[in-house]
Parts: sequence; C-alpha cells; structure tokens
Amino acid sequence: MAEDLLRWRRISPYPMQGDWVFASPSMQGKQPYWPDNLMKRYIKPVARANGIHKNIGWHTFRHTFGTLLKDNGEDVKTVQELLRHANSRITLDVYTQAVNSTKRAAQSKVVKMMVPGVGKTGVETYPRIAQ
Repeated sequence: MAEDLLRWRRISPYPMQGDWVFASPSMQGKQPYWPDNLMKRYIKPVARANGIHKNIGWHTFRHTFGTLLKDNGEDVKTVQELLRHANSRITLDVYTQAVNSTKRAAQSKVVKMMVPGVGKTGVETYPRIAQ
C-alpha cells in the first residue's frame, strides 16, 4: 500500500512535500478531499472492482491495521497505543482478529501433538481406531 501511495504521489498534480496525498483539485490542492467523499468516490469503487463487496468504512482500515500488527507479532501494548485505545481489552476484543494462516498453524500444532508422525514423512499415517 505504501508503494501505491508513493507512486500516486509521483503522478499526482500535487507532488510536493507539503501537499496533501489526496488533494482536492477544486481547492487547488490546498485542502484534502472530505473523508466521506474520498470513501464514496474512490475507495469503495476500487474495492468493488477488486471483488470486495462488503460494506467498508474508515474503521475497516483501523481493524485491518490492528490485525496486521498483531499478526506481525507486535505486543498488545504496542498495538493498543498505536490505535490509541484506553485499554488493551478493547484492542484484543474488538479491533483484532486471528489471521487464517495463524489459525491453521495453531491447529496444526495441536494435531501434531495428538497424532505422532503427522507431517514428518510426507505420507500421512494415522493410528487405527479399534471398531
């Protein structure tokens, strides 16, 4: 995403250091687009064009940011402070989710504990269960 924003900055009509990234042409780049306008005119159409049909809003980005920080191994206190939450319970209970790859890895660890030999030879062997 950062690369996309930098690429946009280079081709934008307002590429200077002090210019807004999403500057409003009607204000000659001196003010940004209004957030709701930006969401409606640009972000939602791009999301739909990329197959995202869920209702998204600015908080979607906050939730995604929190989830990605947690999945990258950041401690809860760091995520809490970056999201400016009053306490870590809000961060954990509301703003972050387990990422599918993390859930699969956790599940695989439990399976390997319960079924010795799974994943070691490439051939899955399971103990026979008496009928």
